[in-house]
Amino acid sequence: MINSSAEQSRPAERPGNGWRTPGSAICRAAGFFCFWLVLTGADADDLAAGLVAAVVATWASLGLMPAQQGSLRPIKLAGFFLHFLRQSIVAGMDVARRALDPRLQLQPGFVVYQGRLPPGTARNAFCAIMSLLPGTLPCGPAENDGLTVHCLDVTEPVAEQLAAEEALYMQTLGGAPRNG
Repeated sequence: MINSSAEQSRPAERPGNGWRTPGSAICRAAGFFCFWLVLTGADADDLAAGLVAAVVATWASLGLMPAQQGSLRPIKLAGFFLHFLRQSIVAGMDVARRALDPRLQLQPGFVVYQGRLPPGTARNAFCAIMSLLPGTLPCGPAENDGLTVHCLDVTEPVAEQLAAEEALYMQTLGGAPRNG
């Protein structure tokens, strides 16, 4: 079957179109509107402009980063946040102890982490989270879709720790690796 030139020039529809997933659009719009309220001090005179700004920001957001299939699990997200907070405190104390005690030998260096997340939005978010944990800093890509990670001590099981963090992160996102 031959397609007309109009059909050929029309872009293919993306499976994660945000307007087809109203939950994503509503959550984003509510977030943008709340942000507007914070910026303006919830002034009643600015509510109409805030609604317009939230709709425009939602439209742009969904165009730039369409909604993805899968679901964010609020209870898992709360658990991930508490885990992240605890890990940050424990790791921060460990980094301080290592930095202030001259008897403890640091062996800084790079490790290559072969994660399960494909390159894309979900992986970038995981790298941002990883960079907030003391002692690890993702530095860039490595061969075979790996990540080069700087760490304070290459003798520690850094790759295993990152794998556990990634698994918890993926559970929070709703299971399987996703890409955006």
